[in-house]
Amino acid sequence: MLEREDALKLLADENFEPNLMQHALASEAVLEALARRFELPEEEVKLWAMTGLLHDVDYPRTKDDPARHGLEAEAILTGKLPAEAVYAIKAHNGECTGVQPESRFDFALRCGETVTGLISAAALVRPNGLEGMEPKSLKKKMKDKAFAASVNRETIRECEKIGLELDEFLRISIDAMRKMES
Repeated sequence: MLEREDALKLLADENFEPNLMQHALASEAVLEALARRFELPEEEVKLWAMTGLLHDVDYPRTKDDPARHGLEAEAILTGKLPAEAVYAIKAHNGECTGVQPESRFDFALRCGETVTGLISAAALVRPNGLEGMEPKSLKKKMKDKAFAASVNRETIRECEKIGLELDEFLRISIDAMRKMES
């Protein structure tokens, strides 16, 4: 498996824009926090975090062709990540790729990377950003379809498929993103 420094270099080589890099880092933090919540062995914690970090590695190449997003990552990441991580990356965009999520890992990546958009958008409209953000306020934002309209609420709710209720999932995600700020 890639070392984190090599993964960051790979993203830089793919011309990641700052906002996309921020999303990758937030996804890494959330996936790591989820793996720790499930008390996975340290090797799996690293794998989940690395998968969160690299899940959009092909986005600069595929942003105009959503049906390829996740699939082109396979060519980039084969031999660098285990097959289960490559599969999760292909399945995180299953609506477009046709690759369906199957495992807890697959669903964790889907809901974990998606929630980062909602949290980031909510932080932007709060005077204290992430500080003091609560799941209750995010749930309220989720009901407002105009707020962060591109964030798929149903994908966030897939947290139930990994055994977490929405409140706990949001708490874990907020805390993970808050930690990366400090």
